[in-house]
Amino acid sequence: MTRMSGWQHVTVGLILLVSFAFFLLPIVWMISTSFKASADVFANPPILVPPHPNLQNYAFALQHGGTQGIRDSLIVSFGTTILSLVVGSLGAYSLARYHLGGESFSFWILSMRMAPPIAVALPLFLVFRSLHLLDTYWALIAAYTVFNLPFVIWMLRGFFDEVPRELDEAALVDGCSPLGAFARVALPLTAPGLVATAFFCFIFAWNEFLLALILTRSVVKPLPIAIFGLAGGHEIRWNEIAAMAMMAAVPVVVFALLLQRYLVRGLTFGGVKG
Repeated sequence: MTRMSGWQHVTVGLILLVSFAFFLLPIVWMISTSFKASADVFANPPILVPPHPNLQNYAFALQHGGTQGIRDSLIVSFGTTILSLVVGSLGAYSLARYHLGGESFSFWILSMRMAPPIAVALPLFLVFRSLHLLDTYWALIAAYTVFNLPFVIWMLRGFFDEVPRELDEAALVDGCSPLGAFARVALPLTAPGLVATAFFCFIFAWNEFLLALILTRSVVKPLPIAIFGLAGGHEIRWNEIAAMAMMAAVPVVVFALLLQRYLVRGLTFGGVKG
């Protein structure tokens, strides 16, 4: 393997720096806008650092849907994540240990995740309307779980494949049932994979907009719907929208930082086959 010369190091560094600045600029601009007054948002030339930063935009966002949006998003996201992991881990374990349906069945499960939400939005709307579940937490949790399950099963199957089968057999010899071997042996050993999968499930449920727009009205308003509500027909409150978008982004970043060690272990745990 050839070593890069000094100019090549400089060129690669410049490319990475420009790419980093390009992708970071929208985030910096959103943070800046969230502290601006309305007049500063439309200033010409644009102002990156607000001259008089304030927290009025955050107070306005909390009073106009932000508080309810955070509460509803947390309920739906945690409910979806828990339900997806409980059902998905059982499905992944059965595929890894008992090879139900073979590889074609596993690929069919993954292919369900490839369907765009808009393709099933109307059928889901009709089903939940007939069940009188529109504008409820249960409708969103069930809909999000439908889309999360194929991803959860596919991810966790790789983690369960890495757990030696002999450990399950030893648990069965010691008197555990198959479900006991799953809960007491296989599941704890795949904890990093569970954390990584749970994090991605949470992000999907937290950011989902289309299904929430179709399946909710006024009782349940997750954060994406609350942000959408700030864009009126005659005025778009960019500074309040930026403030509420910051409130939506911060929890995900905090969770990623807190779970960073488990995410790295989880994403690499099932990636190497023996």
